[in-house]
Amino acid sequence: MIEFNTLYQHLKQTDLVDWLEILPEQVEAVLKQRVHGKREEWNALLAALPEIKASDIDINADRVRVGTSDDCDKDSQAQLKDILQQFHPWRKGPYELFDIHIDTEWRSDWKWQRLKDHIAPLKNRLVLDVGCGNGYHMWRMLGEGAQLVVGVDPSQFFLAQFHLIKHYAGTHLPIHLLPLKGEELPAFTREYRGKGFDSVFSMGVLYHRQSPITHLQELRYFLRAGGELILETLVIEGDEQSVLIPEDRYAKMRNVWFIPSTDLLTRMLQRAGFINIRVVDLNQTSTDEQRCTDWMSYESLSDFLDPEDHNKTIEGYPAPLRAVVVCNVP
Repeated sequence: MIEFNTLYQHLKQTDLVDWLEILPEQVEAVLKQRVHGKREEWNALLAALPEIKASDIDINADRVRVGTSDDCDKDSQAQLKDILQQFHPWRKGPYELFDIHIDTEWRSDWKWQRLKDHIAPLKNRLVLDVGCGNGYHMWRMLGEGAQLVVGVDPSQFFLAQFHLIKHYAGTHLPIHLLPLKGEELPAFTREYRGKGFDSVFSMGVLYHRQSPITHLQELRYFLRAGGELILETLVIEGDEQSVLIPEDRYAKMRNVWFIPSTDLLTRMLQRAGFINIRVVDLNQTSTDEQRCTDWMSYESLSDFLDPEDHNKTIEGYPAPLRAVVVCNVP
């Protein structure tokens, strides 16, 4: 069920065609080298999905919806719900499949609402989502009329969740997820001048990178001239010299390296070659936006914060404050 030939066919019809010189062999190599212990189990679950045809889909709604309860009998619906639950935890969403509501850990639709009116219209654009998780925001991008949406995330678990949704939404749709790290993508450097994506999203990635400037430079190389970067990341309050480098964990996360102020982040983007930099949203994450549910029953934000003061993490750092920054390449 998980295949990439449809992506390669879609790439042939765009200025991204040069990727095909490298990408197929790269994807094949990654899948051979990074064999997850549960890959066969996930593939078996995907193969066991009941055959249900969605009468319609709605990817413009906050809860991405595929089909209705009228599209299947109760046995098929129960079989599908059992498979969906075996793909626990569901972190990004929400989704609705044939009247099965997947109440994910994150209300990812809230983030989309905060940024969608501040970005260039996505209609007919080539869009890249770096660190896309299971692809929730990719569906919203496609719903805005994007010509092609490509996501990258190294998690093979998220890849399986994405393909489960796409199996019912439509395998022909121009939306694809690559099991790669952002830094592994072919860059549109000098030999590809003028080519690349129209819009690139990096949401919740920067603070996981040990070299944040390198990540920003990578993002620039994925964009065509005049293209737009939409960056969402953790920040702290302060001036352009302010940065938090956690001693060990931040909100119980091991891999948080670098949390700048918005002023410092703006300086970093300038140094990486971006222009027209503007901070369009600043929001402290609430326990209504990120929380435990029946579809994600592990620890969540309330467990990561100081129980006496939700303005601090359990380690005593400032609680998660997230900025959305929009900018362009010359």
